[in-house]
Amino acid sequence: MAQARGERRPAFSLDGSTVRMPHTDELVEAYPPTRNQHGEAHWSILRMLVASDLYTGLAMRSEWGPMNGSQAVSEQRLLERAIDRLPGGAVVLGDSNFGVFSVAYTAVQQGHPVVLRLTKARAQRLAGGVLRDGIDQRSVWRPSRDDRRSHPELSAQVLRRGAADRGQVQRSNGKAAFLLAVFTTLTDPPEEIFKLYEHRWRIETDLRTLKITLRMDELTCTTPPMVAKELNVSLLAYNLVRAVIYLAAEKAGVEPRSFSFTRVRNVIQAFTPRITACRDPRRAQKLIEDMLYYVGQAQLPKRRNKRPSYPRAKWPEPKSYPSRHG
Repeated sequence: MAQARGERRPAFSLDGSTVRMPHTDELVEAYPPTRNQHGEAHWSILRMLVASDLYTGLAMRSEWGPMNGSQAVSEQRLLERAIDRLPGGAVVLGDSNFGVFSVAYTAVQQGHPVVLRLTKARAQRLAGGVLRDGIDQRSVWRPSRDDRRSHPELSAQVLRRGAADRGQVQRSNGKAAFLLAVFTTLTDPPEEIFKLYEHRWRIETDLRTLKITLRMDELTCTTPPMVAKELNVSLLAYNLVRAVIYLAAEKAGVEPRSFSFTRVRNVIQAFTPRITACRDPRRAQKLIEDMLYYVGQAQLPKRRNKRPSYPRAKWPEPKSYPSRHG
């Protein structure tokens, strides 16, 4: 696989997430809240699929739908709706949630190679035996009974060009290594496949940027049409920052992922009012060049030592207090 920036194969990492919305009659009907044994939750919830470019971070227009209720949609269904928005021939990278036959088949039918992580059970069934380190096996993947139940059109389909690759992966927190099994339709050597899959985690940081930095974790609009507009405008704002980062990275000859999204967003917010209010084209161009200069100063620090990985911890249980007496 070519590593030069201009020769890279386009690749998109994808993942799903949930978004909260206000409790209004229209939103509750379109996006029902979650229910459990204690009753119905307050917030309306939607499920959203995001796919971002592996190298630039630019995201395609997302797809979403209700998470609960009779019209609930899965992340896999959202991918099937949105996959035609990807650039032609782009590689589709997904974790084990997308490592199912319907996703692989839909991507291949649309002309997209796939690199999908498999669960241990699915990898063993595909390999026809116990998993071992270093296997590069040509496989024939047939839809399971559950696949055919949810996708009747897949009853007689198979994927013959895939290879089930397995490699030993060392955890960053020092815990025992584990076997990572992926299904791919690429013909690259296994070490290149795993090198490509190593970057899949970038979609996690992109989702964090969308939900925390751009505050998409909780929307404010109260009707489904306005929710759609809020989601699209948020993705536009995200891609505006990513596009400016790309311009600065091209000028500096560095990777776009080496810039701080938050710092670049703050620079854009500072310069945008002055640029839009400027009536002199030459003055406006000068302001844009100044903005790109300060964007170029927003690169992330190059750490000499790898940052430590902290173990997951559980938040403490809330304290209980005695009932207040009248």
